[in-house]
Amino acid sequence: MSVPLSSPLSPAAGAPWLIDRLTHGQPVAAFGVRGARTPEIARLAQASGHEVIWVDLEHSTMPIDVAGQICACALDIGLMPLVRVPEREYGVIGRLLDAGAMGIIAPRVETAAQAADIVAACRFPAQGHRSAIGTLPLVQYRRMAPEALYRAADQATLVKVLVESPLGIRNMAEIAAVPGVDLLAIGTNDLSAELGVPGDFRHPTVRAAHEAALAACQAAGKPLAIGGIGDAAYSAELVRLGAAPLLMTAIDTDLLLTAAQARVAQALATLS
Repeated sequence: MSVPLSSPLSPAAGAPWLIDRLTHGQPVAAFGVRGARTPEIARLAQASGHEVIWVDLEHSTMPIDVAGQICACALDIGLMPLVRVPEREYGVIGRLLDAGAMGIIAPRVETAAQAADIVAACRFPAQGHRSAIGTLPLVQYRRMAPEALYRAADQATLVKVLVESPLGIRNMAEIAAVPGVDLLAIGTNDLSAELGVPGDFRHPTVRAAHEAALAACQAAGKPLAIGGIGDAAYSAELVRLGAAPLLMTAIDTDLLLTAAQARVAQALATLS
């Protein structure tokens, strides 16, 4: 395991660090947060060897201020914090980035125009339309010239688009070509459901979609992560085909359930 994200003050931190790791085939362990409501979860993620933490606002009722506190804590201790926002909710993006998130995961992107809207929400002018602000957790609230602050923030902020539908797969080349999109990903759970084979990630139509997306992203020179697969061996096979080794190791709710089940089984075993 390499040294975690070096410093929130480094202009090389954030997106350039992650993209460099992935494009060179170096694995990055990412921990998902859906149930936790305190920044302690970021410290547990770091203590367990993770380098990225991502907060899921698409599938939870977590308030924005809680997500911001988790991101700010992660930033302080050297983890790269990302947030998956609810579908098409562009207005929340700036608030999360202002609070300490270093990247946005946008679900169900199906067209280049939608990807461009995500980029615009994440970048300051002239690259986008993110609202001006005086300082950021990213620079430990130091006062900086606006041009320098915005340049540092734009460079550090990761824009990750999540493709989860057949239409998105068909438009993958155009989506990958959008300036400002750093990382693409496939949500195989949703994709397989929309292809009529829910959960069957080995189905030929799903495999064909993965391979088509990999070819499109390789042509664009951008990494593609493939998630939503509950089979480590198959995920490794996709990495060997060229998928980015962004390892979504667990989500806190699933991890807690697995650990609780194991403890119950252990306790019952002592009585047998």
